Amino acid sequence: MSEAQATTPAKVKRTLVGKVVSDKRAKTVTVLVERRVKHELYGKIVARSRKYHAHDEKGEYKMGDLVEIAESRPLSKTKNWVVTRLVEKARVV
Repeated sequence: MSEAQATTPAKVKRTLVGKVVSDKRAKTVTVLVERRVKHELYGKIVARSRKYHAHDEKGEYKMGDLVEIAESRPLSKTKNWVVTRLVEKARVV
């Protein structure tokens, strides 16, 4: 192996921040990630959202929590993300 290959850094994993909208599945939470983009034709700022299934090993994240998720290897058919940290706990109403 050459020196150039040995010094290359590990691949940077993508991270997203979103809100937990479902915690019903075992070891899995559904995270809604919202982003704001400019419409290509009209130029208006539009809200876009997408749901991701993320792995939650201990089942510690509940509905309404704001969490950070990171990309990982495929864990199941639909699960390619892992919850890395809690950004904000859900407010009790």
